[in-house]
Amino acid sequence: MAINSQNKKPLALGNEAREMIGRTPGYITAIKPLRDGVIADYTTTLKMMQIIIEKVIGGRFGFKPIVLVCIPSGVTNVEKRAVMMAAKEAGAHQAFVIEEPMAAAIGAGLPIAQPGGNMVVDIGGGTSDVAVISLGGIVVSESIRIGGNKLDEAIMRHVKNTYNLLIGETTAEEVKIRIGSAHKLQQEMKMEVRGRDVVQSMPRTVTVTSEEIREALSDPIKQICQKVCMVLERTPPELASDVIERGITLTGGGALLRGLDKLLESATEIPVRVADNALNCVAIGTGKALEEMDTIRSSGAVTTF
Repeated sequence: MAINSQNKKPLALGNEAREMIGRTPGYITAIKPLRDGVIADYTTTLKMMQIIIEKVIGGRFGFKPIVLVCIPSGVTNVEKRAVMMAAKEAGAHQAFVIEEPMAAAIGAGLPIAQPGGNMVVDIGGGTSDVAVISLGGIVVSESIRIGGNKLDEAIMRHVKNTYNLLIGETTAEEVKIRIGSAHKLQQEMKMEVRGRDVVQSMPRTVTVTSEEIREALSDPIKQICQKVCMVLERTPPELASDVIERGITLTGGGALLRGLDKLLESATEIPVRVADNALNCVAIGTGKALEEMDTIRSSGAVTTF
């Protein structure tokens, strides 16, 4: 969210506010109210939810909707309660939460209601969630606070250490999208990156390659692979055989990183596929869960306090 620091009024939300990060005048502050998948700034999160609810209900005075919010699978009860408190304070009649891997599986169209193992790896902005789902419930899950944001930070750190060049989050994300990869590419790529020189404090341009960006991303990517292997080690044998047969489904924006499916496939020796519309799987799955709230609640996938 972009907020006017003088009168505390919100000016922009979502993509429009994201484009302002690092580019705002002194009286405008661009804030990320959520960090690592949980609330980092309660007041701003509350304002954000109020704006979203107002957009949905329009001018229907006194109408209070039912709200379903996604949370990472590894959050604490305190963090979970904070999300639902913010939703209710923002104007919700009832607030429920659903874990992100469950929402991702629903959005990806996996047959989660059937007796059989479905493995989902959801790589979001703040967290990566790995889960095996069967009969509408999560059997085994792991969550790690590494996602797209940590990959961006790794690129920023690499460019600073290697070239003495400071770049912003938006530029780092552009580098990740355009030439980032987790596995060796058939044809390596290059990209010009512009930033501010650390020594001379002047604008400067350098050329980075996909090989060096892959090396910069290797540590966080390795940690995600380790979590996937940990979940597979804890998966019951019958469900493990289902996962081998059905494969692993990748969702989230991080799933779009080139070669990540190949890297996971080589690490686990299990087929890996990227879901259709991987970026929006969690949002789509949450919407579907909200439409089938009674069914989803009876399975225990949706919880409240």
